[in-house]
Amino acid sequence: MDILDYAFMQRALLAAVLVGITAPAVGIYLVQRRQALMGDGIGHVAMTGVGLGFLLSWSPVWMATLVSVLGAVFMELVRWYAKTRGDIALAMLFYGGMAGGVMFINLAPGGSTTNLSSFLFGSLSTVSESDVTAICVLAGLVVLITVGLRRQLFAVSQDEEFARVTGLPVRFLNLLTAITAAVTVSVAMRVVGLLLVSALMVVPVAAAQQLTRSFAATFAIAVAIGVSVTIGGTVTSYYQDVPPGATIVLLTIGAFIALTALATPLARRRARALAAAQPSGDPAECAIPAGRESADSTGA
Repeated sequence: MDILDYAFMQRALLAAVLVGITAPAVGIYLVQRRQALMGDGIGHVAMTGVGLGFLLSWSPVWMATLVSVLGAVFMELVRWYAKTRGDIALAMLFYGGMAGGVMFINLAPGGSTTNLSSFLFGSLSTVSESDVTAICVLAGLVVLITVGLRRQLFAVSQDEEFARVTGLPVRFLNLLTAITAAVTVSVAMRVVGLLLVSALMVVPVAAAQQLTRSFAATFAIAVAIGVSVTIGGTVTSYYQDVPPGATIVLLTIGAFIALTALATPLARRRARALAAAQPSGDPAECAIPAGRESADSTGA
């Protein structure tokens, strides 16, 4: 394939694979916690890190990682302690992060809106060797946490009170989830873009949930979807000269629509089979309480 003859496309494809793995791997916990938009908020904050990286002549990826981790910690502190006005504090953090990024990039030597656009929406040609090194290190950390601590993270994401009773360090695990999400945003920004990374963290998980309620199966299918759409979007971007981030997100949404269309008749068929298998008697005694089936059948 001629696409592999170019060093920048080799780097882009490697970064795409890593993004396709890490984004859904973190996103599954955010979806369980009903914090699907956390990635979007962290992406706004990470813009300040990108701007500082340009201004101080440091790696934008590493600086964005540092700033986004600090932002994620702040978000968790607000969630723990802010009884009122917490939403206002977060809004100021998000908007301030974006504004700070724009300002720092324009103040940096040689800074321009072109640099900003590549980080907002992704760019294949700007993925450097140092970016790939950073992405590999950060992606390895994300996979280590999301897979190695999957039982603990899942327990906290499902029911914090139950997890606390069992002796799990709930606050630490919540903080670790937020930090891992922040690192994932930094991993994905060179391929998908900061404004679109949240979609890749959430939509593959939602698509996988159309087919299964098992945590392990959802995790595997979501990662498979993530890798497929990032590679497909990267290749399409190369041949059609279209933005990679937008292409990847549109492919992800297309996968969700296709799996939803496939899952609907299957769900109806399972419902009819379940109804036929129920013993005669009071239907109320045989019914499964709403939400109970997915909670019982979902395991780490």
